[in-house]
Amino acid sequence: MPKFLLFFVAILFVSCVNENISFDSVRERISINDSWSFYKYESAEITDDLIYDVRPEVVERNVVKDADSKPTEAISLEIKSKVLKPWILPTANDFINDPNKKYMRPEGNPGGDFPFVQTNFDDSSWEKVDLPHDWAIKEPFQTGWDSEVGGGMGRLPVNGVAWYRKKLDIPASDAGKSVFLDLDGTMSYAMVWCNGKLVGGWPYGYASWRLDLTSYLIPGGTNQLAIRLDNPNYSARWYPGGGIYRNVWLIKTNPVHVAQFGTYITTDNVSEDSATVSLEVNIDNDSKSDVKIEVSSEVYLLNDEGRKVGKPVSKFLPINTSVAAGKNSSVKSSVAIKNPKLWGPPPTQKPNLYMALTKVLQDGKQIDSYETRFGIRSLTFNADKGIFVNGERIQIKGVNNHHDLGALGAAFNTRAAERQLEILREMGCNAIRMSHNPPAPELLELTDKMGFLVMDEIFDSWERKKTPHDFHLIFQDWSEPDTRAFIRRDRNCPSVISWSFGNEVGEQYTGEAGAAVAHRLYDFVKEEDPTRPTILAMNFAKPFMELPVVPDMIGLNYQGEGIRQDPMFEGTDRIRTAPQYDAFHKKFPEKVIVSTETASAFSSRGIYLFPVTNALSAPVRNGSGGDSKIHQVSSYELHAVDFGSSADKVFKSVESHPFVAGEFVWTGWDYLGEPTPYYEARSSYTGIIDLAGFKKDRFYLYQSFWRPDFPMVHILPHWNWVNRIGKITPVHVFTSGDEVELFLNDKSLGKKKKAKYEYRLRWDDVVYEPGKLKAVAYKNGKKWAQEEIKTTGDAALLIAEADRKEIKADGKDLSFVTVKIADENGLPIPDAENLIQFSIVGPGEIVATDNGNPADMRAFSSFERNAFSGLCLVIVKGKDGESGIIQLTMESEDIQQHTIQIQTR
Repeated sequence: MPKFLLFFVAILFVSCVNENISFDSVRERISINDSWSFYKYESAEITDDLIYDVRPEVVERNVVKDADSKPTEAISLEIKSKVLKPWILPTANDFINDPNKKYMRPEGNPGGDFPFVQTNFDDSSWEKVDLPHDWAIKEPFQTGWDSEVGGGMGRLPVNGVAWYRKKLDIPASDAGKSVFLDLDGTMSYAMVWCNGKLVGGWPYGYASWRLDLTSYLIPGGTNQLAIRLDNPNYSARWYPGGGIYRNVWLIKTNPVHVAQFGTYITTDNVSEDSATVSLEVNIDNDSKSDVKIEVSSEVYLLNDEGRKVGKPVSKFLPINTSVAAGKNSSVKSSVAIKNPKLWGPPPTQKPNLYMALTKVLQDGKQIDSYETRFGIRSLTFNADKGIFVNGERIQIKGVNNHHDLGALGAAFNTRAAERQLEILREMGCNAIRMSHNPPAPELLELTDKMGFLVMDEIFDSWERKKTPHDFHLIFQDWSEPDTRAFIRRDRNCPSVISWSFGNEVGEQYTGEAGAAVAHRLYDFVKEEDPTRPTILAMNFAKPFMELPVVPDMIGLNYQGEGIRQDPMFEGTDRIRTAPQYDAFHKKFPEKVIVSTETASAFSSRGIYLFPVTNALSAPVRNGSGGDSKIHQVSSYELHAVDFGSSADKVFKSVESHPFVAGEFVWTGWDYLGEPTPYYEARSSYTGIIDLAGFKKDRFYLYQSFWRPDFPMVHILPHWNWVNRIGKITPVHVFTSGDEVELFLNDKSLGKKKKAKYEYRLRWDDVVYEPGKLKAVAYKNGKKWAQEEIKTTGDAALLIAEADRKEIKADGKDLSFVTVKIADENGLPIPDAENLIQFSIVGPGEIVATDNGNPADMRAFSSFERNAFSGLCLVIVKGKDGESGIIQLTMESEDIQQHTIQIQTR
């Protein structure tokens, strides 16, 4: 293989959600999200004894750890009580390739006599909930250093054991059908009983998994589902959420049907003129007889709404095959598509999508249909030049995102996720790293539709632990089925361009032993999808070590810029690493290098602390970018975690190494948990966008670099400083232009021009006086953009802006309402902290409120909230099936009341 080329792949990919209700009802996919009964034990210590497995006692309860702390060995345990693991493990068998390693289910029905699983148990006193559901997100935050759940996991009661119950109406006409329960995400250690019998389960909270309910159901009778979840404390380094937090489906098919995640499409020779499409279809035969079937497929173009357009653009020739009773069989076929509409990232390309409709026929009668969305595009990975999509080099301008949706918690909501992506797109972001777990399937539907590139990731830990109760406890048993299920679910998404199968794992430290673990996982990935490159995110492993040899690409967390190179870290026992891009490129000249995590810069939106450092990048300490009394970090955007770097420093490092394919910033959005450096807070400080979705100053710094053709200029700080009159108050300007002139009260403070590797312009000697700051940006000598900020008066008005004034009346669609506190002239007051009360009338509900303040410990469910740096957020939904006008009213003492209207349809 040539030095400059790692991979050339030309692939037609399917979307993650393959199954839809067929036009002829031979397959049904039914949402069963509504009307569940929910009960959570009051204490994690007082529960039932239906445990999956024993867990180690937590000895070290300190959650204040640097994110790059060295993982440690697992603790050996002796099982002294009955556990249900042997009955749960067989659920994984479809994703274990070696027949000798599949699990045999023991005799017996553990838990069968427990009241909660019985059909006649009275759960009328239980809470009624709809899914997706996060049991912790509406609860009060836990405060203090001795709280049960610490800052690392978000100070909300995610820990504990809970049950969900739902009755299923299975008509007599379903007799003879295969019926499956599909769960997209359950946090965690899920175990399912149906009509009092243990069916199976899955421990990993981020997995999407299936249970075959067929033999447990009574068609024409009452059927009872009971699901037990057990979410341990000290199980994550961020907020995991708790509950059945993604969608749940009932799948009904004929006994002979397309299998779970049952299609896989690849192509060769992709160009604007043609593409050769190869389709593999896997068929399950759940019947007791061998069958002969015919499999045929047609390809349709999809419009922007995801609907088929016109006639098929191509048809696969029908294939006849036999499937033995109780077995699985696959068929493969190919077809040419002329003049394909390619999938690619905006703004230079369009994410066109297709759909393959597969039909299964037996004796001439259709017995199944299966829809597969996909996009046609070619990928080239060039170790010297980066990543090419359809022949165009695409610099990765990416972010890392955790899975929570701020005040909505872990419960997935499509509109909330879409809003996150829309704001990131505005900044110039074109790629998402799913840190550090499989995302909701609907999130990948959005990235497919919107054209984001995705690094799909599965594990944050392997055999060595980062927290006492993390994935290392189940790694030996579940790493193969988790990996294979993850790849099969997502391998057909056009947005997914690489597989990451480990983040900062402890096996970086264990040489050949660690590399052997990596090889095992690597083989699983490649057996399921040989078309995409693999990657590991490494914050410690160096070029001469064993681990970097394993993956196809080199993923570096912070090592490209160097880690803890400031003199203050000399002599410490923390990781200290010189800049590594050149060293890795020299050692692995055939491998593309991507910065899987960069920056980890800090800021609290609208908070500016003095003095301002002269450094390009600096760690946070009291009096230098941070204030531990108020738990805030300065928004001058010059500070980062000890092992990280400012955005400016990262830009310079990436730009001066053109062979680096790009970066994934830590993080796009603030997230719940891991509130470094102030673990008495609730949420992170590293986001470019705060938890409420409000843009920090750093947003404009990234926009200025990532969208060089977009005219913009941004001034910081704000200009309301009653206590700084006559004091030096530095002014910094971000712009996509190359030169800026700054004015204070119409007096020029001079023009400054950006030098090479300079990404902000600084006026560090400005003496504060109230009035107006104006920045005029130029590009190539011509006026490019302009911004003004002014000193404001006292609070007098509330201004509300809904991101969408019309939403669906389905109980799911959301309107995000931004509330600004303004003076009598309508100027937003950037340092206002007024308390605001909210009320609602009409067919709608207030779901949550927030303000983006990491240290605000008021519950998200509260209908009152202090503004933070002048802003507050209210999230509103319409009631299911009730159209009309929602009136949202906000009021605050000594400020004029304000009401806005939102239409639901």
